[in-house]
Amino acid sequence: DNAALKVASDQLVLGHGVQLLFHAQAVGVRMDDPGPSAGGDGARGIEALLVETRSGRGAIRAEVFIDASGDGDLAAWSGAPFEKGPQLLYPSTMFRVNGVDAARAGEAWNRFGPLMDEAERQGHRFARRTPIIRPQKHTGEWRANVTQLANADGSAVDGTDAWQLSAAEVDGRRQIVEFMHFLRGFAPGFENAYLLEIAPQVGIRETRRIVGEVVLTADDVLGCASFDDSIGVNGWPIEAHVAGDVQFTFPDLDRLRGYNQLPLRMIMPGVVDNLLVAGRCASMSHDGQSAARVTGACLVMGEAAGIAAALSRSLGCAPRQVPAGQVQRELDAQGAWLGRHPDELQRFDRKDS
Repeated sequence: DNAALKVASDQLVLGHGVQLLFHAQAVGVRMDDPGPSAGGDGARGIEALLVETRSGRGAIRAEVFIDASGDGDLAAWSGAPFEKGPQLLYPSTMFRVNGVDAARAGEAWNRFGPLMDEAERQGHRFARRTPIIRPQKHTGEWRANVTQLANADGSAVDGTDAWQLSAAEVDGRRQIVEFMHFLRGFAPGFENAYLLEIAPQVGIRETRRIVGEVVLTADDVLGCASFDDSIGVNGWPIEAHVAGDVQFTFPDLDRLRGYNQLPLRMIMPGVVDNLLVAGRCASMSHDGQSAARVTGACLVMGEAAGIAAALSRSLGCAPRQVPAGQVQRELDAQGAWLGRHPDELQRFDRKDS
């Protein structure tokens, strides 16, 4: 229920005394002068984030910054090392439909593959296989994750390129209209369905990924890795959005516990002292990111980043110097689960040099 989520989010954030600034586009940074930093390693810090607003140009100063842009914009502008590509996960434009006959549709999510096969025999074309279409809270309303957005050469749209994003917005809507024709013509229960809502923007899965003190890899995900500086867990498998399809790879659930821990060090970028990074732009390999970019893992990183930033200020040190144990104790106090359990199954313990 996205309308209820918006209202609840406002209440939660404002209830903690946060000052919000919407309608502000971040466009760059001003860095501190070179010299010894709080970290004592010669790294530099961010002095201010530059923004453009309807009120004019501005600069937001802070002691600690958290980059939750998804694209690692602040990290890149401030000189933190990052990776992007050469391949990227394909983006999608999500949409919702209403007017579905729930009784006739039944468990339609298990039947879309064969229905799409039949539609293709009759001339329909799909940008992507493995659709994810599910009923929502309100009867008759379903959401669809079925589009795949590519450039003319077949490569994935790059969410940091405004021209590619602009073309993708249009292509996503085109694909949605075509898929609605398929739903009405081939999916039982969807004959009178109508397009309720198209997402306000393209859903980007991957662009920049910072290179932090630890890089979360596919082996960590599939091996259900543990880390001494765990800030929480990820239970999502490898989800590779490749050309024309989505491919899932799961851990060995007969032998392993089914989740990997996420280390504090993956949200600590190099070079820049007063910066943390949370979300899909954190320190992960391409394959590792395909798992830990999802909402649950992003929530874990965001909460830990906020706590580390607060401790950094209270201790008077760079975020990377904050003891992991102190972050973990605060997470425990706030009710976070760090993945430590006496009955956990066999796990892969990551050995870092």
